[in-house]
Amino acid sequence: MSLVEDVGQVVKSFGGEIAEASSEQDIRATQASSLRRVNDLLKRLPELPKEERKQFGILANAAKKEIEDETKRRLVALAARARQRDLERVVDVTLPGRATPPGHLHILTQVTRELVEIFTEIGFEVATGPQVETDFYNFEALAMPPDHPARDAQDTFYIAGQEGVLLRTHTSSVQIRTMQERRPPIRIISPGVVYRRDDDATHSPMFQQLEMLVVDEGIRFSDLKGCLLHFIHRFFGPGLSIRFRSSYFPFVEPGAEVDMQCSFCGGKPGGCRLCKGTGWIELGGCGMVDPRVFAYVGYDSEKYTGFAWGMGIERMAQLRHGVNDVKLYYENDVRFLRQF
Repeated sequence: MSLVEDVGQVVKSFGGEIAEASSEQDIRATQASSLRRVNDLLKRLPELPKEERKQFGILANAAKKEIEDETKRRLVALAARARQRDLERVVDVTLPGRATPPGHLHILTQVTRELVEIFTEIGFEVATGPQVETDFYNFEALAMPPDHPARDAQDTFYIAGQEGVLLRTHTSSVQIRTMQERRPPIRIISPGVVYRRDDDATHSPMFQQLEMLVVDEGIRFSDLKGCLLHFIHRFFGPGLSIRFRSSYFPFVEPGAEVDMQCSFCGGKPGGCRLCKGTGWIELGGCGMVDPRVFAYVGYDSEKYTGFAWGMGIERMAQLRHGVNDVKLYYENDVRFLRQF
């Protein structure tokens, strides 16, 4: 059989095969197979005498065009039949619709919004700042110079190639920015994402904090206690007590850890699993703002005093709902999230 006859045979076979194709996938597969066979015949062009090569090339290209045109026609007809079937389909409009299951806010978003509401009730406003910070706002202005040992405890993520630029380790940097921009009185809370090199069941490299700052004339430690009691009674329930344990933080003096009477066992003798038998649960660090911090923002420490407190939002959610692994908040497991 000559090459010319072979081309004719390919076109004839294509016509039979595409007539039986019932889907777009089958039609395109038939087209590809037939075009491949024509191209294989074109590769044998050197076998022909020179005077026949041109005519064979014209014939092969015509065959390819016929295959492509027929494929297009078949696809158009297939789409038209599909549209016609849609129009002929009977739909019972009285059937109830298939509603999309309603979603809800992430548990950490719910807790954050509730915390904001609790503090705005007593006159606080929300302040925000950048997550990528400079060394000045994150450390130096908070009384942590370059050689301060507290910097080692922060386990900071520094930005490669950008000296003095880092992912903030706390939202205390928002306090500095706010004090630089405004004069007292200041009553702010600063919720937001922070980053540290911690990774275990109770720590995550990324987590959320909410810090509180009050600066004005005559602010006392007792004012701090009043704010904390308001928060605890609103968030965990009435009647719970708090206690302060002396502790060190570079940017407050004096500084303290805040413990709350266990909300699960009520601080009864022997305690429970959550409070490890002590009857108390640690909430976070606090204290009166160190005068050195006021010096960085241009406040007169003889005239103004203030207090600050910080807590982890994940920890607040853990204490309320009994979650034992902080990573559960970020794994996007619907089985966990739909519980809240």
